[in-house]
Amino acid sequence: MLLATIESLDNEGRGVAHVDGKTIFIEGALPDEVVEYASYRRKRNFEQAETVRVVRASSQRVTPPCPHYGVCGGCSMQHMNLFAQTAAKQRVLEDALWHIGRVRSEQLLPAIRGEGWGYRHRARLSARSVAKKGGTLIGFREKHSSFVAVMDSCPVLPARVSALIPVLKNLFGRLSIPERLPQIEVSVGGEQIVLVLRHLAPLTAADEELLRDFSELHDVVWYLQAKGPDSVTLLHPKGAPPLAYALPDFGLEMIFRPIDFTQINHGVNCMLVRRAMSLLAPVAGERIGDLFCGLGNFTLPIAVSGARVLGIEGSAQLVQRARENAAHNGLSERCEFAVANLFEASPESLMAWGHLDKLLIDPPRDGAMAVINALPAEGGPQRIVYVSCSPATLARDAGLLVHEKGYALRSVGIASMFPHTSHVESIALFEK
Repeated sequence: MLLATIESLDNEGRGVAHVDGKTIFIEGALPDEVVEYASYRRKRNFEQAETVRVVRASSQRVTPPCPHYGVCGGCSMQHMNLFAQTAAKQRVLEDALWHIGRVRSEQLLPAIRGEGWGYRHRARLSARSVAKKGGTLIGFREKHSSFVAVMDSCPVLPARVSALIPVLKNLFGRLSIPERLPQIEVSVGGEQIVLVLRHLAPLTAADEELLRDFSELHDVVWYLQAKGPDSVTLLHPKGAPPLAYALPDFGLEMIFRPIDFTQINHGVNCMLVRRAMSLLAPVAGERIGDLFCGLGNFTLPIAVSGARVLGIEGSAQLVQRARENAAHNGLSERCEFAVANLFEASPESLMAWGHLDKLLIDPPRDGAMAVINALPAEGGPQRIVYVSCSPATLARDAGLLVHEKGYALRSVGIASMFPHTSHVESIALFEK
């Protein structure tokens, strides 16, 4: 029997212990616990393991409510209460800022929290036809595996979406090519549920009729995707309204296509936008840059303040969507947009954008190092709000801003966008 006392959590939410001079990363274990573990990967300096039995439990431990916990790879931290999850993520962010960027924030912002369940408004559900497991499987992948977990519900999905899993499995069993249907993209906007069916072979007329019947019975909208993203087309019902989410603090309605990038947690996104605008403090007369602007999630709230805003994004499709959203909300006169590869930003490209009083940066996981390096050491935007989905790249870029570009890190905090996972979303304010 292998026992370990857990000292801390790592960035992936695993318990960290040291046994005979070797570091052991143990899934399902919490700080201060004593657990029995079994290793599934051994290296010279470390091992990766799973908890077999909790000998002494932490006060932070809860019973995971999902019957698929431990098999499904979607939620690795359900055994930890939500408040403890938030505190652990805040520590991950602080540790990254210091150990990677050698910076500390003057202020820690209160964590942004939302609902722990039913929050996931976007999801990619895998589908597999597996006769020995009863037919078609639909859900998320198993932990450490490419297999699809056997599941009939998912509590992080909205209840109406979760309830569709067993009936979708039944539907797939009636279609002519279940083995050629690898996934369903789920998008929820308001009360509307959109399902995008990826198919690797043509559907028959009978298949399409079954999908239409399903749409009518379960009040969902079907799109089909035969090839890449540009092949997504509406199947039923014809004339279905576009997907949209609201930013009620700013009186905005944001329209998007089913496979556009949007935040999966609409409630936390509303709070994150509110926090970003509070930190950025845009006012009429300013010209503000919104880099990696997407479909305008932050651009339009900036424009509502009366400021003029330049949104820049690498995807021409998302820039077009941002322009459409600006027009839809009556903000076109205050918004301008451009398509540019921000990972190749240079001092010359920044100068070409014209003077910017402030910046909001919301990059993908790779961060915004090229943009930061292109900023002038003297002058430049007086205030930068940086929204991040990676503590490591935020910390790297924070180090550049503080040590090379003359900014101070005024405040930082996390947003619990993905409860029960180790993913950390954060927001930081830098000022000259």
